[in-house]
Amino acid sequence: MGDAANTSSKLFAECAVAFVPSSSLTPKVIGELSILMIEQGCTVCEPRRDGTIPIEKTTHIISNTIDFPQYTESQAVMIPVVTTQWVVSSISRHKQAQVRPFSPDPRMIFSQVVVTCADLPENDKESIAGAVMALGGQESKDVSRLTTYICALSMDHPKVHTALQKNWKGKIVLPHWFDDCFKLGKRIDEQPYCLPDPEILKKSPEDDLTIPVNANLEGATSATPTYLQSLPPDGEVVRPPVTVFQDKMVMLAEDLSISPRLVKVIRDIINNGGGKIVTDVEDCDMFICQYRESPTYIKAAQSCKEVGNLAWLYWLIVHNDWTSPLRRLLHYPVPKHGIEGFKGMRITVSNYGGEARVYLENLIRACGAEFTKTMKADNTHLITARNSSEKCKAAPEWGISVINHLWIEESYAKCELRPTNIKKYNHFPPRTNLGEIIGQTFFDEAKLRELYYPGGEESMSPGAKRKRKILEAAEENAYYHGPAEGVVIGRNPEPQDTDDLQLENPETVEPTKKKKTVKPLNEVATPIRTRQIPSGKENGTPALSTGGRSAKAKARDLLQNIAPDIALYEKEKKRHSKGNAPWGGKRAADEVNKSRTRQATSPVADPDDDDDDDTEGKRPAKKARPSLPDVEMRVILTGFSRWVGDKHKEDQDRRKLRDLGIQIVQEGQPCDYLAAPHVVRTVKFLCALARGPTVISSTFVDAVLETGKIPDIDEFLLNDKDTESRYNFSLEKSVARAKANRGKLLLGIPIYCTEKIRNGPESYKAIAEANNAIFKIYRARSGTTIRPTTAEEDGGAPPEPVYLLSSNSLEEKAMWDRFRDMARKGNMEPRVVAPDWLLDVTMAQQVRFDDKFLVENFYKPQL
Repeated sequence: MGDAANTSSKLFAECAVAFVPSSSLTPKVIGELSILMIEQGCTVCEPRRDGTIPIEKTTHIISNTIDFPQYTESQAVMIPVVTTQWVVSSISRHKQAQVRPFSPDPRMIFSQVVVTCADLPENDKESIAGAVMALGGQESKDVSRLTTYICALSMDHPKVHTALQKNWKGKIVLPHWFDDCFKLGKRIDEQPYCLPDPEILKKSPEDDLTIPVNANLEGATSATPTYLQSLPPDGEVVRPPVTVFQDKMVMLAEDLSISPRLVKVIRDIINNGGGKIVTDVEDCDMFICQYRESPTYIKAAQSCKEVGNLAWLYWLIVHNDWTSPLRRLLHYPVPKHGIEGFKGMRITVSNYGGEARVYLENLIRACGAEFTKTMKADNTHLITARNSSEKCKAAPEWGISVINHLWIEESYAKCELRPTNIKKYNHFPPRTNLGEIIGQTFFDEAKLRELYYPGGEESMSPGAKRKRKILEAAEENAYYHGPAEGVVIGRNPEPQDTDDLQLENPETVEPTKKKKTVKPLNEVATPIRTRQIPSGKENGTPALSTGGRSAKAKARDLLQNIAPDIALYEKEKKRHSKGNAPWGGKRAADEVNKSRTRQATSPVADPDDDDDDDTEGKRPAKKARPSLPDVEMRVILTGFSRWVGDKHKEDQDRRKLRDLGIQIVQEGQPCDYLAAPHVVRTVKFLCALARGPTVISSTFVDAVLETGKIPDIDEFLLNDKDTESRYNFSLEKSVARAKANRGKLLLGIPIYCTEKIRNGPESYKAIAEANNAIFKIYRARSGTTIRPTTAEEDGGAPPEPVYLLSSNSLEEKAMWDRFRDMARKGNMEPRVVAPDWLLDVTMAQQVRFDDKFLVENFYKPQL
């Protein structure tokens, strides 16, 4: 009873959380937070076998971004998505924090803002507090260390004095900042509004202002990019695997204007990342096209595929992180004939620079309007980032509408011409260049569906129908108007039946797609061309016997009679004809041989067709070589003893497997399956495991070779409980985590290795880099030092661990203390470990640490 009461009183006792790995939430941080939350009674939900989140089991999803495929599904079932700061805040307060202030959705513009108001009228205080809380912020009555802003009119208020005396780290801003943010629906930089010397009160709107750089537009300024960044030259592989395509089927539409070489490069990148290029829209997960009008686009969009353009595909390749094509306006296919109402408009731009200007030019053209570099009397609109330029002054006199970029962005996002008299389109904060908030508008999927791909329910697959229900449920749960339009704030859900909204779980639901079956060799007959087989050739096709000894005797007598003619023919065949010499020699012999070959391979002529003898015969069609079936399974084999010492048998078996659609691939190549007789801690096994393949027993390969058929793969899943128990891991969980990590388990973790380590550093380098670690050889020289850093320079953050892999030779022992000193001077925590630590982490696919791996403990019996 006491234990149960103690468990229920813990902070996260009723929470079941799932983590979403990303570049901003690495597996290392996930491991650390998991330990903290489990200690507080939390249940951490492991990924499914395919790496997805088991949403039906979770109460919270922890992610620092909304860029993950199941975000919409979480909105549909109202599961709150919170950042890691929610965990930190809850633990520091000893109470679960509210979820609204910790949403990663950028449309919650005041997320992680905690404000207190000073010398303001009561009505203004209530208005500011209410609006801040609605958009993800919090209000505090007094200044505390969690308060981020004090809203005040001057520095004279007691709250301000108290905060400054306590060396408070937040900012004191004028209420004008909140007002401008509310009017725009976007969060602008607060610096011009900061007391004691606010720029908006000291300078005029006409004074010069630096044009800002905007990270939102990176890789999203054009719907038709002209090149792929960091494109590797022909024949070179310099790019690490783009694992965002792991297990994805990608279709490139016919309306893409790309060269065959670029198509090949894209195909190689996708294949190397674990995906495949397909040609049928039914089979694809991602559909890449240029325009919103083809039948294949409509079918893909109706089936709820991920539809994007070439710019979106390039963004995925360059960043190796998933993002929705609806997140950035020029990542989605463009309307071929623009947006209704824009035709005939002449639009120019002012006060935007760099990528923002290029982006607006392309957006104007995508809407169907004409972009002009200069402003003339026949222009209809001026889009400006500030209302303080010569163009802005002249425009009203010429009858030209002056608006900011939000007008063109929201018109394009909602697929309709928006009125220019909406207040936020005409609002220009005096000391802000609105280029800093460009590119933050999302598409309205409901509007796209209504205009470009309505209906289609009758032809949808069950999976597509579920996805459509998820999208519709998410739309119903979202805010309809205001700055947070489209945002869903989750709640802790009651137990409910969510079967209608859940996507198929591959472990429990029968797939709706028909599985391609590959016929065994003995069922696929290919005609064999008649040919002479030289004596002694192993793989020749034997001639069929058609007679007895008398036939052989007749043939022998005939051969003896024509032997002189054969000798003369062989002699003549060796003679090369020259210039105007009589036709004959080698050329004639070649023609005769070709003629005989054609006769032998052509159908037998009908004896009644004598009339055709004089006509010029058509050249018979060349017989196509029997083509190999598509590769259905890519398998990496390790610990396989069948081929040891028998290269010929290995080659034969590989050909048999390939004829059945199974390709044995080498280490480092993308694979669907990892086959081994049992769990082995080999380099090949651990490197392949990082990609999350299904791990099967190598007896599957034996069964295929023996029967010539492909059995049910689920009957051959590897089961090795003894090894799992010995190394304290679950193979099923490891594969699921690897799917979720996508090869980024050790992202950002520095791992050093001694040069003289037992078995050499190359094996450990391959394993570490397969999991995205920073791997370096440590020689105790100046070239491998960590830059000296103080805790203050690191922002007061606790020291990060840095690892040195080492065995226990005398030469390596001499390096241990030097490495520890170097790490501590760089404000890092040194951990000199046996290489088994790396094997343990990669086998479990979880960043964990145990003191038993420290060299002083691991090698204790030998020291």
